[in-house]
Amino acid sequence: MNIEDFRDYCLLKAGVTEETPFGPETLVFKVGGKVFALTDIETFGSINLKCDPERAQELREQHDYVLPGYHMNKKHWNTVLIGTGAPERQLRELIDHSYDLVCASLPKKQRDELAAAEQ
Repeated sequence: MNIEDFRDYCLLKAGVTEETPFGPETLVFKVGGKVFALTDIETFGSINLKCDPERAQELREQHDYVLPGYHMNKKHWNTVLIGTGAPERQLRELIDHSYDLVCASLPKKQRDELAAAEQ
């Protein structure tokens, strides 16, 4: 996966916006105003993704390319290294998981609007 594929995949999801709130080098994707994915635009060496805490720990134990979230709450975020063996299918699934977790934390009205937009 390259940065264009990553960006396109994130933007396919309902209600997603892209921003650079931490400076021009960090690309951030949000849904409902909450971050679900971010990466360095220049290097695209890793992606930070939200993750269920139990699953986050399991992924770190199973894969050397999954680390505790860099500059994030390490209980709820993973950093997934790009170009180190993570299959694209798994990267997409982890992006989906992050997006779904953030959507689930949104108020019901926002969740309903997102669900309607996906249809």
